[in-house]
Amino acid sequence: MDAKALGARFIPQFDLEKETKRWNQVVRIILEPKPDIIPTPRQSIWKKNKSTLWYHPAKNKKYPIPVLMVYSLLNKPYILDAGPGSSVVGGLTERGYDVYLFDWGSPGLEDSDTTLDVYIIEYLEAAIKRAIRHSGQKGISLLGYCLGGTISAILTSITDVPIKNLILAAVPIDFSIGIVPDKWLEGLQNGEMDFNRFADAYGTIPSEFMYLMFRMLSPVYNSPMVNLVTRAYDDEYVEKWRRMDKWTKDTASFAGAAFKQMFHDLYKENKLLKGELVIGGRQAVLSQIQCPLFVFSCSRDTLVLEQQSLPIMDMAGSLDKTYQVFEGGHVSLALTGKFAEFADQWLSTRSLSEK
Repeated sequence: MDAKALGARFIPQFDLEKETKRWNQVVRIILEPKPDIIPTPRQSIWKKNKSTLWYHPAKNKKYPIPVLMVYSLLNKPYILDAGPGSSVVGGLTERGYDVYLFDWGSPGLEDSDTTLDVYIIEYLEAAIKRAIRHSGQKGISLLGYCLGGTISAILTSITDVPIKNLILAAVPIDFSIGIVPDKWLEGLQNGEMDFNRFADAYGTIPSEFMYLMFRMLSPVYNSPMVNLVTRAYDDEYVEKWRRMDKWTKDTASFAGAAFKQMFHDLYKENKLLKGELVIGGRQAVLSQIQCPLFVFSCSRDTLVLEQQSLPIMDMAGSLDKTYQVFEGGHVSLALTGKFAEFADQWLSTRSLSEK
C-alpha cells in the first residue's frame, strides 16, 4: 500500500464545501440575534401574579380529555413549545388534543416569600381547576417534566381535583442521588452546607445565578458550542440548536422561600421519598396516586438520572402503571418532538372518555 493510500485510511478526506458551510454557520450564529420563538396558536385564559395558563386548541379535536403540561420552576416552559418541528405542545395539538401549558413566570423581589406550598396549591391546583372548567370536561391529563413532574406527582397525591392520567417525564423523586456533587449532598444532609443565608440575602434568587448553577452541574449547559461546531453544516440541527441555546441562557429567577424549602425538604431530608412531605397541610404520600401513570426516563439524561425516577413505580398506588426509557437527552427529547409521539402512544387509549 502506497503512502497516499495509507494516509487516506487514517486522515479523513477534507470536504472544502462542507467545512466552509460549517464555519460560516458558526460565525453567523455567534453574530446574529437570538431566534424568535413562535408559539403554537394559543390564548391566555387565566393569570395569577406572574403566572399564565395558556390554552392551545387541537387542530382537529379527537380526544375529549385535555392535557395540561407543567414544566420546572427552575426554567422557562417554552422548551415544550420551541417552534415548528420541535414543539411538544404543537405535536399534541396536531394529534387531536386540547393542550393547556402552565407558565410559572419569573418571580420578582416582591415574591421572595412564595413557598412551594403556595406554588402547588394556589397556583397549579387553581390553574388545573380553571383548565377543567374551561374545557367543559370532568377531568384532565396532567403531564409534568423534570421538577414540574415532581410537583405534578406531589399535587396528584394530595388533591381531589379529577386528574385522569399522569405522565411524568425525567422526574426526580429520590433526591439522595443525582447531578448535585456528592460533597454538596453530604454537606446538605449533615448541616455543613446551608442555602438559607444565601436565599435570605438575595430574597429572590436572580436568573443569572440560576444559569451559573446549571452550568456548573450539567454538560447540557457546558458543551453546546462543541455540538454546534460538530454539526454546523446540518441546517435542521442548527435551527434546533439555536432555540436550545436561547432557552439555556434564558433561565427564570427563583423565589427565596421556595428555594430554601426545595433544598431542605427535598435534597436534605428527601421527604417526598420518605412520605414525610407536607404541602398546604396535606401529606404527600405517593401511594395516594391512583390514576393511570406513565413514567419515562431518557437514556442520555445528564440532569435527572433514571435511578431518581424509578422509585415512584413501586410507590404509586396506580393499578395501570407504565415505565419506559427512551433514547435521548433531557432537552433533546423535547426539541426533537418525540415527546409528543411517546405521550400520544400512551394517552390515546386513555383519553377517549370521561369515566
